[in-house]
Amino acid sequence: MNERTRLVGWAAIAVALAALSVPWFLWGADGVVAGLPVWVWYHVGWLCLVAVVFWVFTKRAWGLGVEGVSRDG
Repeated sequence: MNERTRLVGWAAIAVALAALSVPWFLWGADGVVAGLPVWVWYHVGWLCLVAVVFWVFTKRAWGLGVEGVSRDG
């Protein structure tokens, strides 16, 4: 895969994670699981997912789109 394709892919993943950060589909939901509202469990799962995605990003794509930039300005 070339660098441009990888950059677009990681950007799409970032946009998707940002879009899913607000559980708009749970607004008004009053369900409770193990004593906590469902939206809290959603955020726990979302934060775990984001942590794994960021870990993968640091191992595979850290510096993507930045390495070829000149420091001279």
